[in-house]
This record gives sequence, C-alpha cells and structure tokens, in this order.
Amino acid sequence: MGFNWEIITEYRPLFVDGAMMTITCTIICVILGTFWGLLLGIGRMAEAKHGFWKYALYFFIQWPTRIYVSAFRGTPLFVQIMVAYYIIMPFLLNPRDGILVSDYLISVDTARFLRTQYGAFISCILAITLNAGAYISEIFRAGIQSIDKGQLEAARSLGMSYASTMRKVILPQAFRRMLPPLGNNAIAILKDSSLGAAIGLADLAFAARTAGAAYASYDEPYLVISLVYWSMTFLLSLLVRYMEKRLGKSDSH
Repeated sequence: MGFNWEIITEYRPLFVDGAMMTITCTIICVILGTFWGLLLGIGRMAEAKHGFWKYALYFFIQWPTRIYVSAFRGTPLFVQIMVAYYIIMPFLLNPRDGILVSDYLISVDTARFLRTQYGAFISCILAITLNAGAYISEIFRAGIQSIDKGQLEAARSLGMSYASTMRKVILPQAFRRMLPPLGNNAIAILKDSSLGAAIGLADLAFAARTAGAAYASYDEPYLVISLVYWSMTFLLSLLVRYMEKRLGKSDSH
C-alpha cells in the first residue's frame, strides 16, 4: 500500500490553516493559563496568622481555590470542553436569552455572530485555560514555596509590600525553577488543543478528519499531523531548553 500524497496536496490549505489555528490556540491558552495559574497559586497560599483575615482568607480564598483545582484536575479535559461549548456558551451567548444578551451587554447580532463563527474557538480557549490554570497553580505554589522564607521576611522587614516582594524578589527566583514544568505544561496544551476538533475547531485534527473522510482513507492525514505535532512539540522543547540555559547563565554571573 503506497502513500497517497494526493490527499495531502489537495487539502494542504486546510492543513496549513489547521496548523495556524493550533499554534494560535496554544499561545493564547499558555499566556492566559499561566496568568490564571499564578492567581490561583497565590490564592492557595493566601494566609494571615491572626484576626479576621485569618478566617476570611481560609474560607473564602484558600478553600474555594482548592476545590477549583481539585475539580479541574479530577475531570477529563474533553468533558470540560463539552461543558464550555454546550452549557457555558449558550448560557452566555444564546441570542434569545443568553445572560450577556439579556443584560444588554452585547447585541443579539453580535451574540449570534460570536456563536456561529467563534463558538468552538472561544469554548476551547475557555476550557483549556481553566484546566491549565489548575495545573499551573500547583507549579507556582511549589516554586514559590521552594524559595527560602527568610527572603520574604527580609523583604517585608525592609518595608516592601507583599505584592512588591512577590514581584521583585520571590517570583523571579521561583520562575527559573518553574520553567521546566511550565514548558512541559505548554507542550501538553499544544497536544490537548486537538480535542477542540470534537466541537468543530478547525485545527490540525479537524483537517485530518475532513481530508480522511473525503477520501475514505485516514492513514495519510493522521500520519502527517502526527509528524506536524511532533515537530511542534520538539521545537517547543528546544525553546524551553534554550531559556533554561540562558537563565542558568544569568544565575551564575
């Protein structure tokens, strides 16, 4: 059995567009997921030793954050994408009674346009970002806790606020230690974005399914996108390794 290049050449624009969609989805989810994970990680560690804030932070910040992380780590990403597409999107953007429409935040035409043109894209971004944030929060928590508490106490004794201490003292050091797991998480996001094809996201997996269905032959399309996914993850791993070396050099100076 020979390799039928005709399938690939005929649907090459669809594969190219699918690759661009995969890259776009990955970049957005990595950026948003990292920012969301940072907020969740800080929320997991929010505490006060005495007074009202001790209980307020424990019951209204720590515990909700723990439940959120447990829920998103304990359910499949595929199910979360389905929930985002079939439950959250209609709740927000249903042209008839979506909450954003009924509250006059957006018009009916805008809601209909967003759902038909970008419904799958928005749902995929939302689900993967929320899922990635849960995992990245644990990376941030472990990275921040790996820094000696004495540095935090010393910075606070010098009059620096908690936010300034985290931004200028703790996070820059912790980030160097968090870079490898953050890189692995970015690779996982790239691969997980293929699940968006199930709701119609026009990514690489969608392109392979479409081309395979047209020719009733799925060998060539899925072998090609396997190679493309591997190439992307390999390049991403090289980028992470390069950043590790650069940060390692800056530490040694």
